[in-house]
Amino acid sequence: MKQEKKKMKKKAKKRFRVLKFFLLLILIVIMAIGGFVVYSGYKNGWGIKGMIATVVGHDQETLKNLDELRVLLLGISTDTSAVLTDTIIVASYNPKTQQASLLSIPRDTYVGTNENTANSYNKINALYQTSIDKILKEVNNLTGLDLQYYVIVDTEALIKLVDTIGGVEFNVPIDMNYDDSSQDLHIHLKAGWQKLDGERAENVVRFRHNNNGTSYPASYGDNDIGRMRTQRDFLTQVARQTIQLKNIGKIGEILDIAYQYVKTNLTLNVLKDYIPYAIDFNTENIKTGSLPGVADKINGLWFYKVDKQKSKELVNEMFETEQDEDNQSETESKVDNSKIKIEVLNGTGVSSNLSATTTILKQKGYNILKAETTTKSTYTTIIANGDTDEKVAENIKDALGIGTILTTKNTASKANVTVIIGNDFNK
Repeated sequence: MKQEKKKMKKKAKKRFRVLKFFLLLILIVIMAIGGFVVYSGYKNGWGIKGMIATVVGHDQETLKNLDELRVLLLGISTDTSAVLTDTIIVASYNPKTQQASLLSIPRDTYVGTNENTANSYNKINALYQTSIDKILKEVNNLTGLDLQYYVIVDTEALIKLVDTIGGVEFNVPIDMNYDDSSQDLHIHLKAGWQKLDGERAENVVRFRHNNNGTSYPASYGDNDIGRMRTQRDFLTQVARQTIQLKNIGKIGEILDIAYQYVKTNLTLNVLKDYIPYAIDFNTENIKTGSLPGVADKINGLWFYKVDKQKSKELVNEMFETEQDEDNQSETESKVDNSKIKIEVLNGTGVSSNLSATTTILKQKGYNILKAETTTKSTYTTIIANGDTDEKVAENIKDALGIGTILTTKNTASKANVTVIIGNDFNK
């Protein structure tokens, strides 16, 4: 009898490890390491046994060589006329330290180059309509990180996941009362701990302010700042409450949700080395934050302007960036600026802009091949010619504090880099 009980306990433990294996993939979807990839493979025939086999045989050397995995997580709403990113989060998982981070990017963040012509398309949440590459690039510019991977989650996934696991207990931070008939959105919730179904879960993460204009208190973070904090807190609770023994029979449903509503460029080849360590991840080890900055009205529209210095400090604190910075410094030190030939073309019609640009570049040690006027240009452009490394153009952009980087196979120019000064240049 005792032996049978022991066998049953062992079987229960094994089932729970399998549950953790799958549900942690869903957790990592929430944190941006997608279960979509795993279930795609499962749908294509390689089965549970094959998935577990891929994580066998790891040793200490494998872990030593694993970098922190960083991904851009985008939450999108498709129930409106325009597909916008309601949620923009940089997520990471470090298998060595068993730490994870969720860094919110305000959806109204200004990413334009000329405030005189700023419009709604200069908000970061509008870039998804153009291309995923553009929003990746801007997030990298804002954070200084080099994100290569993305996970795009339809908000319908959150609704269905919460309903599938029987609801989520969550401490709603304030009374929420908001109505928007155009979106058929009606939010009416009381503050305090309560079990939320999928529909009310969506209401919580979408809430920004009440019908009377009041929002989260300043101490919590008003409007979008409060909204992002609530989103991070709620996603953390979803992760904790999904990874429970009672959900073992719902693995198929949960993975179906990920398969249907998640898009990602992560591959099994990338994920397979992280899976064995993610099984031991504790959801208490999640750090959260939001890019610092201030709201500012430009051309009658409200934007969020990121504080670059404070953001750099926060990114350094939340992500494993010290080694990255050392490597970057080492790379930059190998570049001899005196060997970089630059032609500077003034498209502003203001001679002082030309002299200011050449002065900045000379102070950095660059070789100014020529400096002259050109036709009027709206935006400052930095062009890497021929085989010039794009990193060289990025260093020049950092020195000038502005510019759009382009590359060209033009080998006719004697200059490694061409800088065209536009009207957005202001020194």
